Amino acid sequence: MNAATVGLLTGMALGFAGFFGGFWAFLLVAFLGLVGLIVGRMAQGDLKPSDFTRSRDRQ
Repeated sequence: MNAATVGLLTGMALGFAGFFGGFWAFLLVAFLGLVGLIVGRMAQGDLKPSDFTRSRDRQ
């Protein structure tokens, strides 16, 4: 799937969640989508857990 298709499907999912479930369902779907994106990128090898932390030695 290309980025436009993924964006379209994400927008539709958030729209349905907001329409049928309200604001909190919208936020829940957005949060779980973000978690799924991060896990998927880690599974592909694009992200590492160390990308989210910063060493104290760096400036």
